[in-house]
Amino acid sequence: MKLIHKLAIALMLCIGAASATVSAEPLYDKMRGTAPLLEAPKPPVLGNAINDDVRRTRNYPQQPPVIPHRIDGYQIDKNFNKCMDCHSRSKAEISQAIPVSITHYQDRDGNTLGQISTRRYFCVQCHVGQDNVRPLVGNTFQDVDSVILKALKDPANSSKKH
Repeated sequence: MKLIHKLAIALMLCIGAASATVSAEPLYDKMRGTAPLLEAPKPPVLGNAINDDVRRTRNYPQQPPVIPHRIDGYQIDKNFNKCMDCHSRSKAEISQAIPVSITHYQDRDGNTLGQISTRRYFCVQCHVGQDNVRPLVGNTFQDVDSVILKALKDPANSSKKH
């Protein structure tokens, strides 16, 4: 018997022995509920997106702002970007929408372009709509201003070395 065959058999025996010790319970992902990983569960019904046009506070510098209105059915593809009907710099005054940042008109080298950069063209890569739903996972994020205020209120903690 060739050495490679002997190694293959030994490997299969090791895998078999290892799999015998694995629990027979299916693996679950908390975000998917009780559906086993290899099954496709029925997706939840979409709720009503927040549609109030209220600008939300950003949690950190350079955070992309959230989309404060519905975008269902917006065409955003290589041929057309519906967002630019209101948010382009030339149309924002008429629509009263916030114009896209000048950074959207810059290429990767910082050169200013006459049109939206292809790097920034697909808005929903960075900008997301909001739904009024319970978070799927816990979040203890604190923005830097909150951390500084907390440290200023409790000088004993702020003097500790990190």
